[in-house]
Amino acid sequence: MKARAMTVAGVMSGTSADGIDVSVVRISESPARLKLTLLAHEHFAYPVALRRAVLAAMNAQSTSTAELARLNCRLGIAYTEAVKQTTERHNLHLDLVGCHGQTLYHQACAAQYAGRKFACTWQAGEAQAIAAELAVPVVSNFRPADMLAGGQGAPLVPLLDYVLFADAKRGRVLQNIGGIANLTALPSKSLPHAVLAFDTGPGNMVIDWLAQKLFNRPFDRNGALAARGAVIESVLKEALRHPYFKLRPPKTAGREQFGRAYAARFLEQCLAKSKNPNDALATATALTAESIARSFARDVEPRMKGHAVDFIVSGGGASNRTLMKMLAERLEPHACTLCSSDAFGLPVEAKEAAAFALLAWCTWHRLPGNVPSATGAKRAVILGQVTFA
Repeated sequence: MKARAMTVAGVMSGTSADGIDVSVVRISESPARLKLTLLAHEHFAYPVALRRAVLAAMNAQSTSTAELARLNCRLGIAYTEAVKQTTERHNLHLDLVGCHGQTLYHQACAAQYAGRKFACTWQAGEAQAIAAELAVPVVSNFRPADMLAGGQGAPLVPLLDYVLFADAKRGRVLQNIGGIANLTALPSKSLPHAVLAFDTGPGNMVIDWLAQKLFNRPFDRNGALAARGAVIESVLKEALRHPYFKLRPPKTAGREQFGRAYAARFLEQCLAKSKNPNDALATATALTAESIARSFARDVEPRMKGHAVDFIVSGGGASNRTLMKMLAERLEPHACTLCSSDAFGLPVEAKEAAAFALLAWCTWHRLPGNVPSATGAKRAVILGQVTFA
């Protein structure tokens, strides 16, 4: 199939479960490389009842088939409304939609179940609802193909990172801070097979949980609450002993490692040392910053071979001033230039959704979308399933 220019909407709802990001991009192919142009980006907060249902279903110990079926359809309706509102606001016509869906469970490593050992993942959101209403094909269910090729199903954003940010003279790290924090490392002059990408650990996930639990706020806006507190060093030190931080890439994390149960234990440890709730938020923010900086120093910096490094941050965490300040302080000894993806023309909240627009374009043209060096897959594979209108 000859690759053609298309206008594609990417739809992303991450592990923070704060809502839906829609990025509409124009994708065309030149003789040298793909060209992506961002046409529009919108964010839609989940309605309160839907967010409550999503959080209850994520990594749940028990639920009902009725709840899961209803949630799957309700998410499909929410995604449809988000894409439709975006295209109407910006007067755009779509050729294709790439919808990541809402991850309810992600088991990257094989485990025993019903007599067999395997890895699995589930991103909910009925693709047929989107295709039927918008009258365009929808690509969804991106992660299983990589897992069946021996990968961890994540991260899948590195293809976009490589297409947009690879540079002949400078090393670049693309650090996304959503619910989970993940990075893509691009040494100067790197080829796709040399790309390194992995989850560094918790991003906003623990911070958001503490903000909700302690202050009845969905998140710590601008890091204002954490800025009033002090880091509890003994708790931070203990948190950094978590087995996940000892693993070498490729590796992926989620609510299975850093969700409700982890956050509740973390809070208990903080309150045992300080009754100031701001101290707990400051410590959770430091955990994110420190785990990112340590990941860079151990697994990425040696690959950069002394070259200058642009450390480009995206995701909701890029708007947390306290987190960015802590991260800047920890990266300063490593001579990194810290900035946001806004400086490169891609709004911090738009990048992941844009990535799934690109992956949908690749699937439509029967091109591989995973980067095996990032996910650990044995080979490059075509990702996702196509639902026709």
